Amino acid sequence: MIIAEQKPLKEIREMIAPYKKVLVVGCGTCVTVCLSGGEKEVGVLASTLRLADAVDGNEREFVEQTITRQCEDEFIEQLRGNVEKVDAVLSLGCGVGVQDIAAIFPEIPVLPGLNTTSFGRPSEQGVWVEECAGCGDCILDETGGICPIARCAKNLLNGPCGGSHGGKCEISDDTPCAWALVYERLGRLGKLKTLEEIKPAKNWSTAGHGGPRKMVREDLRK
Repeated sequence: MIIAEQKPLKEIREMIAPYKKVLVVGCGTCVTVCLSGGEKEVGVLASTLRLADAVDGNEREFVEQTITRQCEDEFIEQLRGNVEKVDAVLSLGCGVGVQDIAAIFPEIPVLPGLNTTSFGRPSEQGVWVEECAGCGDCILDETGGICPIARCAKNLLNGPCGGSHGGKCEISDDTPCAWALVYERLGRLGKLKTLEEIKPAKNWSTAGHGGPRKMVREDLRK
């Protein structure tokens, strides 16, 4: 899932400062799961902003709405009634959601209330770990289901670097060496021979270095 965290309150207040009526929009999928942009977070943030404005003597109105997904036009259309009544939209969605709302409503400022950080999974209560970099050329079948692109600090494709020690990455003792994990997993699967195959340099154009990426499924197009 996409992982995001709320921007500092000071930064959000600076963004909305020019506007008198703001629609705070939540998203019911990824950012709800990571507790940063769901209906509850929309309510808490809007209340906090109202309180902060009251303390400062500012007169500003906040409207709250949460939609199923901010990355699909049909759900964004549900915002139209409120969008037409406000001066700006504060999106508590990922960067894709912010851009999609802005594309549907180009005449109104759409502001990011979150910082989108990564793709990952919940590893424990309140902790999300990046496990996919969306590189566009998945090799998980060769690495035992562990992504060295996202989980190795150097994105290495052919085993650990000289900084790996005791199964840990040199950047931090709290960070497992991705290739130590790969070795352990392939050992359990009886596929250590896979590591003897030298992988060629990666074609990074699939990771976005060739410009914005697009996936087209001709079988689904009308």
